Amino acid sequence: MAHFIPYKISKLDDDKYKIDKSQSHQTTKSLQNFVLGALAGATGSFAVYPIDLVKTRMQNQRIGDHLYKNSLDCFTKVISKEGFLGLYRGVGLQLVGVAPEKAIKLTVNDLVRSILLNKDGSISLTSEVIAGSLAGMSQVIFTNPIEIIKIRLQIQGEGGFARQSAFNIIRSLGFFGLYKGVSACLLRDIPFSMIYFPTYAHIKKDIFKEGENGKRLSAFELLLSGAGSGAVAAFLVTPADVIKTRLQVMAKQNQTTYNGLTDAAIKITREEGFKALFKGGPARVCRSSPQFGVTLYIYELLQNTFK
Repeated sequence: MAHFIPYKISKLDDDKYKIDKSQSHQTTKSLQNFVLGALAGATGSFAVYPIDLVKTRMQNQRIGDHLYKNSLDCFTKVISKEGFLGLYRGVGLQLVGVAPEKAIKLTVNDLVRSILLNKDGSISLTSEVIAGSLAGMSQVIFTNPIEIIKIRLQIQGEGGFARQSAFNIIRSLGFFGLYKGVSACLLRDIPFSMIYFPTYAHIKKDIFKEGENGKRLSAFELLLSGAGSGAVAAFLVTPADVIKTRLQVMAKQNQTTYNGLTDAAIKITREEGFKALFKGGPARVCRSSPQFGVTLYIYELLQNTFK
């Protein structure tokens, strides 16, 4: 019996080594995805930031306000009154925040998908939705504070809003104030990711036939996949984005104030009609579609480069 003991110990040690090596590889892969997601997110966000600013101003326009007729009118008036750089008001903060936000989102989605893969390498739609929802939920810890500061910076070019630095906004809000509107943020980001990631995967697989006969998608096909899924998801969650914006912006004198998610939804529809929940929808689609197209393209390009 003693003859076999060294063999058994060696076998156990070998198995433990394989497990440790696998765990180490997964950790390294997740860290790599985090860094690549940060770079991709910052690139995509900067590319469409002017549209994001227009979207915010359109969503905050209340009944009786006649600042902007539509998104194009808003775009041209910002340039004429505030200069071209006015379109990038608050962009520095956005780039600081979007890196960890997008990195977490992309990393969590990839990690959960890898855990939920079937033995044959396929994944069910239910698992895809679970991965997307967890990705959306995880990003809110960074999304909400950054967005409330960004939104308040973006509207400072309009009349009636005092100019404040990002630091002063943070100081006036306090820690808990930075999470004002978090329920609306969750209501937007979780459904967005639940729709976006599965749609993106299926556009690549079912429309562009990724993986069939070893096919790798072209840059154009990747961009279309990301842009198409981004447009669908962005439009469907616009009401939650409008409510989030109204909750996070400091109201002007005599403007309606809101006490939470439900109160905001009721007051907006009652005072401005159901269509008001889709204010800034075209600008949001025009922003999210190319942003996520660029982000996912850069992300996959970097993954293929550094794998």
